[in-house]
Amino acid sequence: MELTKSRKTWLKETAKALRGSERRVFMARTVRELGNGGQRTAERELGWNRGTIRKGEQELESGIAYEDNFSARGRKSSEVHLPHLLKDIGDIVDGQSQTDPQFRSKRLYCRLSAGEVRRQLIAQKGYSDDDLPTAQTINSKMNKLGYYAKKVAKTQPQKNS
Repeated sequence: MELTKSRKTWLKETAKALRGSERRVFMARTVRELGNGGQRTAERELGWNRGTIRKGEQELESGIAYEDNFSARGRKSSEVHLPHLLKDIGDIVDGQSQTDPQFRSKRLYCRLSAGEVRRQLIAQKGYSDDDLPTAQTINSKMNKLGYYAKKVAKTQPQKNS
């Protein structure tokens, strides 16, 4: 099989259109058609990963498609590493929160900043500085719990005009 410019374009576009096991099997079949040195040729000419081609060849030989585990990728949330973090943040912030003084919303406003909540988690709950996430992350966790770090203004009496 000779790789002309139009055939290269067609193979690349077809591989981009496919996903998962179908893509890997397509790549493996193409490499088999190329013959000896097909993996290196496909890597050099088509930009395909040889590890992906090998995985496709194994799927082609066994007839069993490997399952892609995309959910296991990426960084885990801080609740996975510190399971009691949200409860501890709620315990600290709950005593320092109040509703909107004009009752226009159901939000709970907290007088504590996220940095202060972080310092109190270290002092009161026994967390170490290295274990806790940053103040910005704690602020997002507070928002997730329904607490918004904001200085609560007292209601102003209306002026007679």
